[in-house]
Amino acid sequence: MDLLRAVVLGIVQGLTEFLPVSSSGHLILIPALFNWPDQGLTFDVGLHLGTLTALLVYFWRDWWNMARSALADVARYGPKVKDHCQQSQLLWLIALGSVPAGVAGLLLENWVEENVRQPWLVAVMLACVGVVMLVADRRARLERTVASVGVLDAVLIGLAQACALVPGVSRSGATITVGLMRGLTRGDAARFAFLLGTPAFAGAALLKAPDLAEANGQLPELALGFATSALVGLAAIHFLLRLLRTRDLVPFVVYRFAVAALALAIGAVRVA
Repeated sequence: MDLLRAVVLGIVQGLTEFLPVSSSGHLILIPALFNWPDQGLTFDVGLHLGTLTALLVYFWRDWWNMARSALADVARYGPKVKDHCQQSQLLWLIALGSVPAGVAGLLLENWVEENVRQPWLVAVMLACVGVVMLVADRRARLERTVASVGVLDAVLIGLAQACALVPGVSRSGATITVGLMRGLTRGDAARFAFLLGTPAFAGAALLKAPDLAEANGQLPELALGFATSALVGLAAIHFLLRLLRTRDLVPFVVYRFAVAALALAIGAVRVA
């Protein structure tokens, strides 16, 4: 792999992991579009470590406050979570919401990697989830904040995150959409989605870390892809959170439809 390709894939990962347009789908579509060979699992792990780093850097203060509050509340109240402060309860809700994705990842990830990475399926999922996003965005009440998230919210948004194993769904797209369905504001739906996604990223990175031992001569490309995805990811998180304070999800829905149509058209031409 050359360095330019590493940068391109790092940019794609950093942008599409956090914007609601599906990073896994784009990492399938971009190589297919340019007739590049598959970059391999090792390089994908490096890209995902970059976006995990972006999440941890951007939200470090949130995690610090939640962890500190949880430790204090456990020491004071023990397992009586209802007596814990809002920051502590949010940490437990994130842990609860992470369970569906963790279970689905352990049981289904290999099957998904082997059976549902076709560009045409990515295109179909981009379009279908785009429709759901549009309906949810149009009907959103936009009344609630992260502070109001409860057990049912965490479970439902966690189930949506598990669905993102299928390329084309989008982790942020699915979780933000369900957050809107539950009445969260767009900004708070995105914020909770990013916090909820952090344990899933960390768990996946830990499971796949041994694959980095197979990097062999790819270290310069891995380092460049990692750094690019981390820096672009930081910018994408900041951009989306600011954007959703005043704008809706329609531009991302339109983009999903456009990419789906392009992917299907290219596939049809190549088959013909």
